[in-house]
Amino acid sequence: MTTSLTETATRPEPLPERSPLSASTFQALRDLLHEHSGIALSPHKITMVQSRLAKRLRVLRLPSYEAYLALLRDPGSPEWVDFINALTTNLTSFFREPHHFPKLVELLSEAGPAPRPIRIWSAGCSTGEEPYTLAMTLVRAFGPAHPTEILATDLDTAVLETAARGVYPYARVETLDPEWRRLAFLRGTGEHEGQVRIRPEIRRAVQFSQLNLLESRWSLPGAPFHAIFCRNVMIYFDKPTQRSLVQRFRDLLAPRGLLFVGHSESLLDASSGLEPLGHTIYRKQDGQP
Repeated sequence: MTTSLTETATRPEPLPERSPLSASTFQALRDLLHEHSGIALSPHKITMVQSRLAKRLRVLRLPSYEAYLALLRDPGSPEWVDFINALTTNLTSFFREPHHFPKLVELLSEAGPAPRPIRIWSAGCSTGEEPYTLAMTLVRAFGPAHPTEILATDLDTAVLETAARGVYPYARVETLDPEWRRLAFLRGTGEHEGQVRIRPEIRRAVQFSQLNLLESRWSLPGAPFHAIFCRNVMIYFDKPTQRSLVQRFRDLLAPRGLLFVGHSESLLDASSGLEPLGHTIYRKQDGQP
């Protein structure tokens, strides 16, 4: 088939080969990311940043990383959402760090019947596997009639859209115990073959919302919480930001509330007002407001 002159005339010209991301532009992008999100990007991540932002340059038809930086210097630029989404990491899975979930049930029950309702915040929920695992765990432990309210937040709007849909490839759940699959998932058929959907009774327990942990004020329905899960998130922040977040988490916990962090995040000192229970689980100390 031949191409008409009109089609040729309207086809966009290819962009010239762009220069690599320079060290100075990379540093400026790191500074912007830290200023707006609190994420302290490693200075060794220049190749990763160049690769991920190259996709945005192609979409926007920008000739250089310097032109992209100029775009971001406008704090009202609509590109900010895509910039943050491109550089945040969202590695997660159902029952990641599995020891935390039975321990949550044990600690909620140790002083008698579990709270009604149980209120939990999943901070940095990514594509939803963590808050849905929490809902599954609590339904199995306390029954579907026990009221449960899980607030799930993330900075990345793209992963929140995936989480809210609650649809995953079957490969993501095929290694789970069959009892968990029956409890929480509907298997797709026909055009949805190879996918699973979170059951409505599990989905209803979770509310998703966009939130930047660096914001000076958080609007969080459900506080105070009986537990906060912020796992494998604080490793991306510098130490002063980590200390500030831990103090804010403590203040949002109910008396003797629980904070769960990631396996590499032993972040707390004696002044935190939280006592370590082992396995990166901490409890709000008696007497803390």
